[in-house]
Amino acid sequence: MSTPSLIVVLLASVLLAEPVRADIVISQNGKARCFIVQQSDATKPEIHAAQELATTLDQITGGRFEIQTNGANTAKHAIIVGPGSTAAKLFPEIDLTKFGPEEFVMRVKDGNLLLAGGCPRGTLYAVNHFLQEQCGVRWWTPVATNIPHHSTLRVGNLDMHEKPAFEYRAPYWSAGFDPLWKMHNGANDENNLIPAEFGGSVTYQGFCHTFYPLVPPDKYFAAHPEWYSLVNGKRTHEGAQLCLSNPELRDFMVQRVRESLREAPEAAIISITQNDCDGHCECPNCKAIDDAEGGPSGSMLAFVNYVAEKIEPEFPNVWVDTFAYQYTRKPPKILKPRRNVIVRLCSIECNFREPLDHPSNAAFLADLTRWSQICPHLYVWDYTTDFANYINPYPDWFTLGPNVRVLRKYGVKGVFEEGAYGGPGADMAELRAWLLAQLLWNPQQDDHALINEFLEGYYGKAGKPIRQYLDLVYEKAKGFYLPCGLGEPPPYLNFQTLAAAERLWQQAEKAVAKEPELLERVRLSHLSVRHAWLYNWESLRGECRKQNAVWPLPESRKAVADEWRTVAAGIPSEDWTKVGTLNEGGVTVDAFLANFATDPTEPKHAPAQ
Repeated sequence: MSTPSLIVVLLASVLLAEPVRADIVISQNGKARCFIVQQSDATKPEIHAAQELATTLDQITGGRFEIQTNGANTAKHAIIVGPGSTAAKLFPEIDLTKFGPEEFVMRVKDGNLLLAGGCPRGTLYAVNHFLQEQCGVRWWTPVATNIPHHSTLRVGNLDMHEKPAFEYRAPYWSAGFDPLWKMHNGANDENNLIPAEFGGSVTYQGFCHTFYPLVPPDKYFAAHPEWYSLVNGKRTHEGAQLCLSNPELRDFMVQRVRESLREAPEAAIISITQNDCDGHCECPNCKAIDDAEGGPSGSMLAFVNYVAEKIEPEFPNVWVDTFAYQYTRKPPKILKPRRNVIVRLCSIECNFREPLDHPSNAAFLADLTRWSQICPHLYVWDYTTDFANYINPYPDWFTLGPNVRVLRKYGVKGVFEEGAYGGPGADMAELRAWLLAQLLWNPQQDDHALINEFLEGYYGKAGKPIRQYLDLVYEKAKGFYLPCGLGEPPPYLNFQTLAAAERLWQQAEKAVAKEPELLERVRLSHLSVRHAWLYNWESLRGECRKQNAVWPLPESRKAVADEWRTVAAGIPSEDWTKVGTLNEGGVTVDAFLANFATDPTEPKHAPAQ
């Protein structure tokens, strides 16, 4: 598969053919012309970085790259991986001891190349970015990697000093759960933990909706009903929260948080977050705080600030995380988060067809603006799928880039991009995972160029009609308020649009018909449009008849459903091809297809052409 020409345009310092001037020759005519220096006191991630660099350069060039663990005699023509004595000797102008945990440098000088950064992940990222940006390697998915072949490889005047735009980066799609894929693409979240040798993760203790895990009602409600919400004059734990002004509960929560953190010394963040409902406490003390602060975020933040202050002496490096979610989304008037508090602002009510700074999202943008002013450590929990139906076409593809740039503009420090996490088969899942990972590292990249690059790299010649499909559905969704839980079929999935989409997907399959692996990728992604046909079959048939149009599928709904089942079953030895659940509620393939076991009775229509 050819490396996209975009790489050459963006990275003029890379010379993969004969250069005018080359400061270091990596390989010439399939033979290694330099060796790799691994520092004698290298950490596990730095050892892995050196080994992966050697292995991948072997694959790119056909040469054999030696790793030396003693670089004392290094003079020229070496790649120094990681901080240490050799790096300090050859690059004394760079003080790697001052680098942050994910900060790195790539520099060529006097015939040597330095790839190094801070602990624990900086050196890994230096190697990954060198392979990606300078050599054209792409880790599209855990099972799809592009490694170009260049028997001669030279690097010119390379001098890059970089760190990610966000400190916490979570493209939460099942297509991006593999720890090695996450490390390669710069994700660092704790979901499917990244092992220590791959640099580890930013680790939470608890993650979300932790009120009842921390203060379980089955253990404490009977003895302490006053610890739980007063709703409509009655203490309750059903569809409710905690009584955040209760002094005994506050101190009990401090105790529980301390116990939890002692059990998880690796945790960087502990979650103290509301249940996934409303039911906030209406007792006089909670209400007084909320009235003064303009809403329930007042009692929530007062509670979390109290806990954060009490645990700080024992856990000075741990962040206390809470939500600004649904009923707590609006910022308080006076209170501000403590220095060791993270607020995760959630965008669940937004219109995801449009960017977060679009007029249809004005209320959210106002809250983002205010939280960014009062919260030095603001995170955002964003939504990138239809949780009611992972499979249906969900046209937010061209909103992902603008949204990440909005978050960066407002000083957000960490982003959790919640997507379809139930397994393979969700709408354009592989694209979203990879695209979000790239944007969370550097939001200023051209997201449309990244999309095109992925489509060409992952789908081959099928990429062009698939891009036309994305453009088509996105345009047809214009003016529609796109929530993250559609429920009913959206109006843009009408017969005219789906017929055009179906033709494009058929073109895509035809374009790679003789390439089995690419065809499997296309067929899996085609399930999205076919799902919409099956789900809306009878109404679409009616539209087709009224328009006197040509039906683009077989006449038999059962036949289409049977084909859908075959594709969804996948290849026995390839888990990435097997469709799991179809929505957040856990609807299975069998449950979905049970609706189409027989054909409906309807007037006959013209055969497909």
